[in-house]
Amino acid sequence: MPAENTLEAKAAWSEFVVTQDDWDAAAPDLLTGMFSQLVLIRAFEEYVLELAADGLIHGPAHSSIGQEGGAVGACFALTSQDTVNGSHRGHHQFLAKVLAHLHPEGIEPTKPFPEDVQDVLLRCLREICGLDRGFSHGRGGSMHLQWHEAGAIGTNAIVGGGVPLAAGSAYAHKESGTEAVTFTFFGDGAINIGSTLETLNLAAAWSLPLCFFVENNLYAVSTHVSEVTAEPRLSGRGPGFGIRSWKVDGMDPLAVYLVTQQALTHMRGGGGPTMIEADVYRYFHQNGPFAGSAFRYRTKEEEAQWRSRDPIDTVVRHLVRRRILTKKAVTETIQRAKGLMSELGDVILEPRPGGKPGERRIAPSEWPDPAFVDQGVRGDLSELAAIEFTDTGDFADDLTDVKFIGAVAAVMGRRLETDPRVVVMGEDVHRLNGGTNGATRGLSEAFPGRVIGTPISENAFAGLGGGLALDGRYRPIVEFMYADFMWVAADQLFNQIGKARHMFGGEGKVPFVLRSKVATGTGYGSQHSMDPAGVFATAPGWRIVAPSTPFDYVGLMNTALACDDPVVVLEHVDLYNSTGPGLPDNLDHHLPVGKAAVRREGSALTILTYLAMTPAVLDAVEETGVDAEVVDLRWLDRASLDWDTITRSVQKTNNVLIAEQGALGTSYGGWLADEIQRRLFDWLDAPIERVTGGEASPSISKVLERAAFASTEEVVAKLRRIAQEQNHG
Repeated sequence: MPAENTLEAKAAWSEFVVTQDDWDAAAPDLLTGMFSQLVLIRAFEEYVLELAADGLIHGPAHSSIGQEGGAVGACFALTSQDTVNGSHRGHHQFLAKVLAHLHPEGIEPTKPFPEDVQDVLLRCLREICGLDRGFSHGRGGSMHLQWHEAGAIGTNAIVGGGVPLAAGSAYAHKESGTEAVTFTFFGDGAINIGSTLETLNLAAAWSLPLCFFVENNLYAVSTHVSEVTAEPRLSGRGPGFGIRSWKVDGMDPLAVYLVTQQALTHMRGGGGPTMIEADVYRYFHQNGPFAGSAFRYRTKEEEAQWRSRDPIDTVVRHLVRRRILTKKAVTETIQRAKGLMSELGDVILEPRPGGKPGERRIAPSEWPDPAFVDQGVRGDLSELAAIEFTDTGDFADDLTDVKFIGAVAAVMGRRLETDPRVVVMGEDVHRLNGGTNGATRGLSEAFPGRVIGTPISENAFAGLGGGLALDGRYRPIVEFMYADFMWVAADQLFNQIGKARHMFGGEGKVPFVLRSKVATGTGYGSQHSMDPAGVFATAPGWRIVAPSTPFDYVGLMNTALACDDPVVVLEHVDLYNSTGPGLPDNLDHHLPVGKAAVRREGSALTILTYLAMTPAVLDAVEETGVDAEVVDLRWLDRASLDWDTITRSVQKTNNVLIAEQGALGTSYGGWLADEIQRRLFDWLDAPIERVTGGEASPSISKVLERAAFASTEEVVAKLRRIAQEQNHG
């Protein structure tokens, strides 16, 4: 007969419950400090709902009323050096961390609220209302609250989207040798999201000081947690990944505070990540000032049962029982908090001209200038001011043929050697003699601990790299083995990393480099062969470089690593084994941002191209004898395109051909052609011509794959047709 042996998880999982003795032993300052935070956050939230009911909040007002006990209990245990990020329902998470930063010993509830507390509540109110003097000049609003000084690194509107970013913050804490930790707050919906599960695994594998704090409020909008998972005790996820986990009553702030102390001891002692599931309850619907029962997905009886366990009432009961505060003092504190919010509202509101009695509006002076709308999508590149930029003309006598793939590994090695902030991560980058193509050859041996092989989890490690960049202490280079994998990590790349700088006010930095390989022609098929330039070019925030020579690769990579914007460095497998001009003994030169290279001068036609298509175009021009000027764009993003070079060439030739290898649907040339015809229409003698691949992604079949992308033959055919039409014209 077969035998069955019961298995136990490596990590412990327990329910944490406090007793009357714990409440009796709690320091009075701890209880009054948590009480003050709870009351201020509740008054703030109630006032936000009041503004929302009056139509004065543009966008959502995701109230956390009822859930405050979890965030207050956790954040009261943290230091200013510890960091937190949170969810779309994150007012309480943000304010709990900010208030604990301003007054780590607690706010005295019987005295007027300190001026710095009033200031931060007003600034937060302004942000939620979309006003200029908010934390992000109104760009973040209710769902994107950030104040780095307080360790509040950003709440997030994408369910589960902030979890990988928190891992980056935790990685920075650990690798910097500090005892700081990171808490990432999310809910019962996010616990089943891929990015969350990937990050649970990554944090455990790398033993990061990251607490996954699950606010289980039972409902994702209107769907009960029991409808979407067979194990509604969500902290059960933790042990499956080897993570020490606790379940606690989130309506009991002291219980959360004490279990957080245990989690902190575990993490600060090098034990790796933790998970705390706090059972909480939101009193109102997903958004706005109505109860969930009004939408019939829960009952009034259920709501009343949870309200009877209100976290403020719980703390008050023990404060009064222990004669730390009187009932009168409690009432006065609550009224003072409500009065403060009314006073803060009077700062930003005014009577509506011609309106009904009591009708208000946002004071016009509070709104941001509409001209601010696009500022801060990318930085102003002032960080590059001290760099001496050079180009091939500055090294004419020193250039020699070098192997492209050697230049890739060499320049990363040089930057790892000279800049301790640089770390490299990706799948297999630490093995196989430099990854699957040798791009990191020798680096893991030379720089142990800084060239890191990741799990197969692009969401997690791309997001971790993004969080690392936002932290500011490191400059991550993240490798995607194939460009198509950007779709796997699309939320992190486009919703998070690309938008972060602008979304949080335009003043932050995101020094993140993504190396993305284009593998067209390798036989790897439809899911491993795309050119992502067109997608990145239409996504805000990214800079894009596309080097076609070893010299360009070194110069562009150096500039990308010096830049405080996210930069995708495109690499093509056809170039890896090629040789071209380079400087084997000089890996420190920088190419300027926004400078294209004229690879061949001509007067009859301007050909704009990039990456591996550049040598293909040059071969086609030589074969046909067309008098074409070939411009290798090098920088592809909207902000960095070399319009001076493009304009001079078009004004000379009056004809344009855009040549790229990739598919028609994700074409880079599509938007570029539109931009050219609007900017330079008067200089064009004919419609802009294009060479692209087909509509379909490349197939595995060698014949069908070749038919799907463009190369020398397609450019030759296009040049001959253009020449024929010009002759007949």
